[in-house]
Amino acid sequence: VYEFDVVIVEDESGGYVAFVPSLPGCHTQGESIDEALENIKEAIELYLETLSDEEKEEFTSQRVVDIQRVKAIA
Repeated sequence: VYEFDVVIVEDESGGYVAFVPSLPGCHTQGESIDEALENIKEAIELYLETLSDEEKEEFTSQRVVDIQRVKAIA
């Protein structure tokens, strides 16, 4: 059993987008947060099927330690 940090953001067109920072390209969406979570669990499981044991160990050791909102002037 593996555990991953998942980030969920509102989609500009409605619904939610979920992604896993430690698994590049692993993302999905859903109409609700619950649906996005269900979908990301499936996406993670499919992603893990493509990895070697060494890659699984590398990716599962990464943890999100903080998320901050930063203002920038452009």
